[in-house]
Amino acid sequence: MNKLLITNTRPMGKDLTDILIVDGRIAAIGQNIAAEGITVEDAGGHIAIPGLVDAHTHLDKSLLGYPWYVNEVGPRLIDKIDNERQVKRDLGLDAHTQSMRQSLQSVGYGTTLIRTHVDIDTDQGLVALEGVMETRRQLAGIVEIEIVAFPQSGLMRRQGTAELLDRAMAMGADLVGGLDPCGMDKDPKGHLDTIFSIAQRHGKGIDIHLHESGELGAFSMEMIFERVRALGLQGKVAVSHAFCLGHPDWNMTQGLIDTCAELDIPILTTAPPSRETPSLKRLLAAGVRFGAGVDGFRDTWGPYGNGDMLERAMLLGMKNNLRRDDELPLALHVCTTGGAVVMERTGHEIALGGRGDIVLVEGETLAEAIVTHAPRKLVVTAGNVVARDGKSLRERP
Repeated sequence: MNKLLITNTRPMGKDLTDILIVDGRIAAIGQNIAAEGITVEDAGGHIAIPGLVDAHTHLDKSLLGYPWYVNEVGPRLIDKIDNERQVKRDLGLDAHTQSMRQSLQSVGYGTTLIRTHVDIDTDQGLVALEGVMETRRQLAGIVEIEIVAFPQSGLMRRQGTAELLDRAMAMGADLVGGLDPCGMDKDPKGHLDTIFSIAQRHGKGIDIHLHESGELGAFSMEMIFERVRALGLQGKVAVSHAFCLGHPDWNMTQGLIDTCAELDIPILTTAPPSRETPSLKRLLAAGVRFGAGVDGFRDTWGPYGNGDMLERAMLLGMKNNLRRDDELPLALHVCTTGGAVVMERTGHEIALGGRGDIVLVEGETLAEAIVTHAPRKLVVTAGNVVARDGKSLRERP
């Protein structure tokens, strides 16, 4: 029986107490818990939060470990996609090595659960998927990784991609991905019919990148709603980015938000400062499941980011104008329990029976911990210590 006792900690910034984790679950919270024969970690008054959840990233894209990439890419989405495909070929990028580097860096920051989109295209086939699946296998017990088979280069515009997605699902990918049905493939019916068909065939969920803004994005969302209703897939289809929900037409966006709540369509954001994004308060008020992720970072798309979901909570708070100390924990919720709920992981919270994923953070309050995002004192996954003082205990390749 695996037991870990964390003493002198403040769960979610509250009073000092101890937390006992037994076989990966929180078995007791209180003072004077018997510690005989149990591994003990003294938190020294640090705040305990649930494991951070990166619910939208791209583990196969990172250039961590490479020299600085000089970005001279054009402004269009297709410019970035085509350039990335070429750079991957030129560098001979190994998805296993790169996903190990990013995953372990994220573990050092306190991430215990990841949803990653992995490129499936007719250039590289299933090689990236194989690499990330190997990373998932090697890091079992350190960080849990969920994989979305993602047609980054397009689906209908690249013949053979649909068949590769089908094979990816058979190999063990967890969800089917999609990308801008209008803007990328210019065939929204064909694109959506294809990914919904693959998902149904394999009994898996869907996570669709939707960068399309304004009325175009709203049109794509309506087509997604139609299919969710018709196929009875409530709760099984997520939309990432959903920039159209940040459109200034309040009535239009509220209608979309209310339908997301009705059909249980989760929304995943990366809180980019350069785009209009869904309103955190409006989504939560409507009852929409809402998570967040770091997206890609240190890659051919852009130089920003480091894998720190606590920093992402700060950015999410800034993007949503959360200034009060009682508001900032909303952003932390989205980056912890909220993301886990999107990924259908129950009990990802500091409560009896909850998952034994705990991160010790520094600060007098949760708000201070979020805005300073100091190195994490301790990271625990399923009751096992996996990182100390901001560094994973497993070395990065």
